Amino acid sequence: MYAIKQVELAARAHMDELVKPVGITALQYTALTVLRRHDGLSSAQLARNSFVTAQSMADMVTALERRGLIVRRRDPENRRALLISLTCAGHELLAEQDAAMTALEERMLADLTSRQRLDLEDYLNRCRAALSDRPSH
Repeated sequence: MYAIKQVELAARAHMDELVKPVGITALQYTALTVLRRHDGLSSAQLARNSFVTAQSMADMVTALERRGLIVRRRDPENRRALLISLTCAGHELLAEQDAAMTALEERMLADLTSRQRLDLEDYLNRCRAALSDRPSH
């Protein structure tokens, strides 16, 4: 577990440096990428899938909405619920960061063979599933 945390901290520090020029944090970047994959999540769902607390996500949603990167809209099936989506500006920001993030991932995995990369992804997904009490979105 120590090694996993050390990798996470190193990756997050590099991610923070990559996204700093566009005025967001690595955690905000993560939330935006979750929305790119799964449009229309509630704040609670987005928090779970972004690995932050509900309170942290509430603050993050406010900041990202102010920046025009996300929009909240009423859920047509539950008028009290708000669903969060990326705006065009949010999609554009992510597209601008894709190459740099891919390069960072490649740097992290450079010493692994293709088979080892697949195995690592499989092992990490199994570990996550073993500790998860609810499915991810």
